[in-house]
Amino acid sequence: MRSRFVLWTLILLLTSCSPRPEILTPAPIPSSPASATSWWHPAPGLTWQWQLDEELDTSVEAEIYDIDLYVDQPVIDELHARGRKIICYISVGSYENWRPDAEQFPADVLGNDYAGWPGEKWLDIRRIDLLAPILRARLDLCAAKGFDGVEPDNIAIHDNNTGFPITYADQLAYAKWLADEAHARGLAIGLKNAPDMVADSLSFFDFAITEDAYYYAWIEELLPFIDAGKPVFAAEYTDMDVDFNAACAWGRQHKINFILKNRILTAFRVSCP
Repeated sequence: MRSRFVLWTLILLLTSCSPRPEILTPAPIPSSPASATSWWHPAPGLTWQWQLDEELDTSVEAEIYDIDLYVDQPVIDELHARGRKIICYISVGSYENWRPDAEQFPADVLGNDYAGWPGEKWLDIRRIDLLAPILRARLDLCAAKGFDGVEPDNIAIHDNNTGFPITYADQLAYAKWLADEAHARGLAIGLKNAPDMVADSLSFFDFAITEDAYYYAWIEELLPFIDAGKPVFAAEYTDMDVDFNAACAWGRQHKINFILKNRILTAFRVSCP
């Protein structure tokens, strides 16, 4: 790997009377490789499909597919042959115990259980020095398989019960590092939820993905992406009492493409009329 590791140093502050507690100096953020010359820049108005569970249905009429990183290569090749752009899903804020690289996560970065999602734990995203080799390998695989972009799930983490004192500044620094790493590999990357990060991340994210944003009335906070010529891909869920027709009407007015999905993200999809 091209990352450089810096050992954490312990600094002992002494007084004339008694020693103070040890202060831990965090490692610098690993530097990114030189950026690729270009990457995909999607525009508002594109249709999309989002499927992360069950056998992938490649027949859905959508210009963009958001699918799991670990799908088989022939699926990706088929979608590209059909003229689709493809986004690879990876979780950047949680550990998933079923992933092929699960054993590579050091115990130091594993936090509280992710409530509602068995087998997942929150990650200490402050420790980019420890997470960098794993996430760089995932991004390398994403690029090698020919994906066009990245969905970094669980990037909105600072206000969750992670077990770590993660701040908004930590979240923003991590997001910027991920964007640099994706762009260096010729991959677009999107903001996932996190409406409080729109203003600070608009310059380095290429699109946005939202869940339940119309239902919870924060979809309007994503409009700076549309104003900047960057798409917002919005999903509402069948387990919420959402007025999907109203969402579609609002979306048409603001160039945001809504789809209705079930929560586990099978092939089921209702698009706006």
